[in-house]
Amino acid sequence: MGLIDGDSFALPMAIQVDVVQAEIDATERAIVAMKEAMGGDIETHILLISVEAGGCSGHMYDMQIIERPSDISSFQSFVFDGITVMVHNKDSSTLNGIRVDFKDTLLGGGFQIENPNADKSCGCGQSFG
Repeated sequence: MGLIDGDSFALPMAIQVDVVQAEIDATERAIVAMKEAMGGDIETHILLISVEAGGCSGHMYDMQIIERPSDISSFQSFVFDGITVMVHNKDSSTLNGIRVDFKDTLLGGGFQIENPNADKSCGCGQSFG
């Protein structure tokens, strides 16, 4: 596979991102839901909030409970009642100012993110542009 035999391939593109000192907030309902989701792992695990390409509006939020990274130099940390929430520096400008909430409804409850940086958002609350 190469350019000589007519097949093509794509190289990853490097994009420059602005890193800002982010500020995020979480409601009491979200903090309670985070604690329930993490169980007894709050000392060894963190909640990672990131941005992925995709969704109906261009970007999607991703929230994962992962083991606390040993190298935290490229992350920003926030602590809510003992729960550590981290965002990667590459997502800091997009996630700056978000508010994490938790809604318990019959028609699709769960974590919701209010983002003042989003020009548009999807009805599901998970996709934005």
